[in-house]
Amino acid sequence: MAKAERLVIKVGTSTLTYETGKINIRRLVKLCSVLADLHNSGREIVLVTSGAIGVGVGKLGLKERPKDIPGRQAAATVGQCELMFMYDKFFGENGVKTGQLLITKSDIENDKRRTNLENTFEKLFEYGAVPIVNENDSVATEEIVYGDNDSLSAIVARLIHADKLIILSDIDGLFDDNPTENPDARLIPVVEEITEEIEALCGGSGTDRGTGGMVTKIHAARITTEAGIPTVIMNGSDPQDIYKLIDGHCIGTLFVAK
Repeated sequence: MAKAERLVIKVGTSTLTYETGKINIRRLVKLCSVLADLHNSGREIVLVTSGAIGVGVGKLGLKERPKDIPGRQAAATVGQCELMFMYDKFFGENGVKTGQLLITKSDIENDKRRTNLENTFEKLFEYGAVPIVNENDSVATEEIVYGDNDSLSAIVARLIHADKLIILSDIDGLFDDNPTENPDARLIPVVEEITEEIEALCGGSGTDRGTGGMVTKIHAARITTEAGIPTVIMNGSDPQDIYKLIDGHCIGTLFVAK
């Protein structure tokens, strides 16, 4: 990790928000500060962020996440504005510029659009800006185009030839059993290969505020490790733990690149 020059960091809705759906400002400030500091150290940082729908739900005062597609898309338009305002403010306070990229599946699958997207990333790096990426939930006709932003972060990491992918979650990593049900469940620090046995440990989907879960994170890790990109799943409750990871400490679960 200490040698990684191009990092993709993915942060989920459950890490960004309280159970009320509103932004956990203290955590967001810390995250932006840490990533800005890593950027200032000479690294190229991409932040893949979830949370647009969840934040929109909180800002609109809705009692729950809309179950219909137009409702989620409308919430995403409100939440995305709030998210980018916060990111721009907190990164800006640390002297770092940001740029927004909203991606759909066709942006990756179409050769010309994918090339344009790659060029945009490279130009943002050249300009010294941090690209902030989200799925374009407000216009996508599918419910969730990639199924989750875990997969999107892996696809972005592969697209830009990142050195590492770090997925910030609300759990410490991959366990050998469900830690919410078994207090003796043990964290698996290193996964050399994603086998059927590893996939069987994933459990169900994510929280009411998010769309993912360990299943989607393992899927993301498969995409990146097969592309030669090591991937870490770690708890994002204290963003300063990213420093420990960069410094070589064993944090979360490392999925070894093939």
